[in-house]
Amino acid sequence: MASIIPFLEIAGRSVAVYLFMILAIKFFGKKELSQLSVIDLVFILLISNSVQNAMVGPSTTLEGGITAAASLFIINSILKQFLFRDKKVNQWIQGSPVILVHDGKIIEDHLKNEKITHEELEAAIREHGVNSVSDVNLAILEVDGNISILSDNYQRHSKRKRRARKDLSGLN
Repeated sequence: MASIIPFLEIAGRSVAVYLFMILAIKFFGKKELSQLSVIDLVFILLISNSVQNAMVGPSTTLEGGITAAASLFIINSILKQFLFRDKKVNQWIQGSPVILVHDGKIIEDHLKNEKITHEELEAAIREHGVNSVSDVNLAILEVDGNISILSDNYQRHSKRKRRARKDLSGLN
């Protein structure tokens, strides 16, 4: 029985660090999830290194590492099931989509609240093949941190692509 206690301690530490990281991501913003810069990547690498000892403590054994990893997989699976079943907690942790542009007009308060610059918004708009903010019907910051763009221009662009593919497929 005495030999299982260090592994239970590792599991408990790992779960505590996991829950802390979820709360930290929730409070520091969902934008960070999908738009990693070099600074964000370095930050993630350093965070993972800094919490390693908090999870495994003095253990440097293979069993300690496997215990920590298994604990993370288990708590992740449990949390996903819980979030799937409890919509209120899911919304509290993951948040809700936020409208950034409506009918070509930027909603400045939402940009400010989500800490998104005009440059970041304009880059997302260009990535979706739309020329300018005024052509955007709806831009939404999704719960996963991605920005979805809907526009009439996109639908026309998509139809042209389908027609071009259809025309090209008839050449074979």
